[in-house]
Amino acid sequence: MKILLLEDDISLASILVDHLEDDYEVVQTYSMKKALSLSEEQKFDLYIFDINVPDGDGISLLKELRSFNDATPTIFITAFHDTKYLKAAFESGANDFIKKPFDLEELSQRIDNIKRQFGLDSLITIEEDIIFDTKTHLIKTSAKTFTMTHKESDFLHYMYKNRSRVVSSDELLQNIWEFDEMPSDDAVRTVIKNLRKYIGKEHILNVRGQGYKFE
Repeated sequence: MKILLLEDDISLASILVDHLEDDYEVVQTYSMKKALSLSEEQKFDLYIFDINVPDGDGISLLKELRSFNDATPTIFITAFHDTKYLKAAFESGANDFIKKPFDLEELSQRIDNIKRQFGLDSLITIEEDIIFDTKTHLIKTSAKTFTMTHKESDFLHYMYKNRSRVVSSDELLQNIWEFDEMPSDDAVRTVIKNLRKYIGKEHILNVRGQGYKFE
């Protein structure tokens, strides 16, 4: 799992990176502008943003990312204890919020909760007899094992992580394909067709005029 950490406190950032790198790949920056640039250049599974940084704030950054259909789960960390920041964080699209000072174990537990919510562990149980391995890109059923392409695997993982809502074709194109290889809507339909062969039509539903929903 890959984490983007935005934290301007040098000492705290170093402690967090040392702690997180035991289990995850971590990219750390002190700058909001750099964090935005990194989010455009790389794919992350989780954002951990400080609210207050020298060149802006994490809440504004997340609002901008969400406006680009970036649904990456996000945890805010902050020294503010005023509930207005808590409210603003969740209104911007945050998934969790942790106040400084905090134990590293508390952060680990919150990350584990995000992983459970968004299917960020390597093995995902779609049904009792359908297992999706995000690392090997395999779908294992009681009858057969399917090997997916990386794109199909990324596509299925994105749908699963966002299973609580309808995902549009545009959002899928923006989050699965790189900008310089952006295909047509036909590519989305082709991948959907293939995935339905692997896991069954009942798990990826068409929502007329809106997109697709994972069930």
